Amino acid sequence: MSAEMTPLHEEVLQQLTTVIDPELGIDIVNLGLIYGIGVEDSNGHVDIVMTLTVPGCPMHDTIKMDVERAVTSVPWVSDVNVKVTFEPPWSPERMSEEAHRQLGR
Repeated sequence: MSAEMTPLHEEVLQQLTTVIDPELGIDIVNLGLIYGIGVEDSNGHVDIVMTLTVPGCPMHDTIKMDVERAVTSVPWVSDVNVKVTFEPPWSPERMSEEAHRQLGR
C-alpha cells in the first residue's frame, strides 16, 4: 500500500471497500488485494495496483470493472487505471482481522 495516505487516498480506499469478491463475499481491501493507490490530484487520475487471490481467477474481468466503477464514482476522479499483478503473490496473511473473522478463522 502507498506509504503516504492522503485524504484523497483514503477516499479512494474507502470506496474500494464497496467492491466485494464474489466468491468469498468479502471486500477487496480487507482481503488484502490492493497493493497500491496512486493519486494525481491535479487532474483526478488514479492508479490502482492490485492482485487477485489466484492467477486464473475466473472473476478477473468482473472485479477489475467493479474497481474501475467504484473509483470513478468518487466525484473528483476523472479516470482510473487498474493494473493487476501477481508479484508478490497474494496469501491469506494479507487479509485483515475482519476478513479472517468473516471466514471463521
